[in-house]
Amino acid sequence: MKSVYIIAEAGVNHNGSLDLAKKLVDKAKESGADCIKFQTFVSSNLVSKDASKAEYQKQITGSEESQYQMLRKLELSFEDFKVLNEYCKEKDIEFASTAFDLDSLEFLNQLDMPFWKIPSGEITNLPYLIKIASTKKTIIMSTGMSTLDEVRDAMRVLRDNGASDIILLHCTTEYPAPYEEINLKAMATIGEEFDISVGYSDHTKGIEIPIAAVAMGASVIEKHFTLDRNMEGPDHKASLEPNELKAMIGAIRNVEKAIGHGIKQPSESEKKNISIVRKSIFAKTHIKKGEIFTEDNITVKRPGSGISPMRWFEVVGEQAIRDFREDELIEI
Repeated sequence: MKSVYIIAEAGVNHNGSLDLAKKLVDKAKESGADCIKFQTFVSSNLVSKDASKAEYQKQITGSEESQYQMLRKLELSFEDFKVLNEYCKEKDIEFASTAFDLDSLEFLNQLDMPFWKIPSGEITNLPYLIKIASTKKTIIMSTGMSTLDEVRDAMRVLRDNGASDIILLHCTTEYPAPYEEINLKAMATIGEEFDISVGYSDHTKGIEIPIAAVAMGASVIEKHFTLDRNMEGPDHKASLEPNELKAMIGAIRNVEKAIGHGIKQPSESEKKNISIVRKSIFAKTHIKKGEIFTEDNITVKRPGSGISPMRWFEVVGEQAIRDFREDELIEI
């Protein structure tokens, strides 16, 4: 990827509404994202009927209903995703969705998505990893909650079963994720360990951590967003609103430009300032022809269009070749 690839993670922030999902597509496009990503699942395949919610889900949506009951309300049909895929083509933004079960994976494989996104929770799901690797498509895999050994095991399964184009995302799986637990340096560790492109999937409240990740070498950024953080649902509170998503993407594009080529040299815009900002050797007082230049009769001032002060000791002790008036550039 020539530039940082930005995934606007809509997830389940459509609240089970196709109309809201389309509005999320519109906002992702307006914000400048490369891709909008949803989550595709069959609730009965994803979670057992009695599974409890995560703590952050209980805090936001209450503890009365089970995780299964919550997910049933957030589930879009396969037909809905076909519609969304076509809608994204109309809006000229790439469509992707994470499959959370094998039936959803088989369905999404028909939609010709640009990549598979493996979520952190599936990194230890052997049948899932084998199935997704066998498609031989590009894979972007989040590594939240994982040890390096677990990432190593998952990578071995993916590569042994046909996957070759893999990008790993560092991630902290908490909503919102506390800043002191982000550990951005682990992103570089992952890249070095597997000699692979890396990125960052962010669950913090603000926009500064994804921007920092880009400065540290992330090639992919994934960030949750919503139409309104006050909407009901488990993920809205830890998501950006559209204006924030746009600000994050704008900042990332600026940082991306600023990273540069790494060669230390004057930039094109700097060159015109060199003679203005740097200094030259000047006559401090009136100096007569034949007089010796000393530290008492010469000085250093702007502009830098004459002899560089780096040649100071070449000038001191020389004879003046002509008269120099005060504040005149010295010549030798």
